[in-house]
Amino acid sequence: MGIETLEDKQEKQDKIVGMFDDIASTYDKANRVLSMGIDIQWRKKGCDKAFEILGKKSLGQITDVATGTGDLLIYWREQAAKSGVTIEKYVGVDPSVGMLKVAKEKVDFADFIVGKAQALPVINESSDVISISYGIRNVVDRVEALQEFSRALKPGGLVVILEFTKQERSGMIDKIVDFGMKNILPRLGGFISKNYEAYRYLPDSIEEFLTTEMLSRELEEAGFEMKYTKSFSMGISTLLVAQKR
Repeated sequence: MGIETLEDKQEKQDKIVGMFDDIASTYDKANRVLSMGIDIQWRKKGCDKAFEILGKKSLGQITDVATGTGDLLIYWREQAAKSGVTIEKYVGVDPSVGMLKVAKEKVDFADFIVGKAQALPVINESSDVISISYGIRNVVDRVEALQEFSRALKPGGLVVILEFTKQERSGMIDKIVDFGMKNILPRLGGFISKNYEAYRYLPDSIEEFLTTEMLSRELEEAGFEMKYTKSFSMGISTLLVAQKR
């Protein structure tokens, strides 16, 4: 296997961004159908756990990276209200202009900025929380992104990651889940979005991604302390919360 050059990485990243531009208008509908709405509970759990770990009633800024259509920002605000937490500022960052166009139409309380996880357009130590839901596997230079998260977080701040992590599947239920992810999901997502390639990419990107243990190790190497790890729905989705040392 040859060494991936900077140009190769940029081409790969641009292709991923272009793919999300193409499916932006149908992204929310496809998500709800494919997850049967369960992903909403996964996202809320991430918000609640972050507030619990921080233990503060007032936060300056939450920055949602790879924010897409801004879904997670909505749940950050909802769960903050339920927990009695005041958030001064919400920021959504994404390299896809198409996704941000949809986000701006449905989220009127956040600032949205075009930008990459590897080069966040926020100042040093400005965020109490940096979140990224189902986007870290799409970041080609993941190590650089984790270093950026550390730069942008206040001391003691949290990074909250929700992701489809690679799992070792051996039992019958695992095989059924695996079959659904590789065969049913791409067809259904492709039908809704009219972009089969984009939803073929999903199971492929999961297969090529890290295990939970490997991602935890990368976070620790970037200067974070793991605070919480939880798998949902037979290991389909994983929540990781880490704190800047």
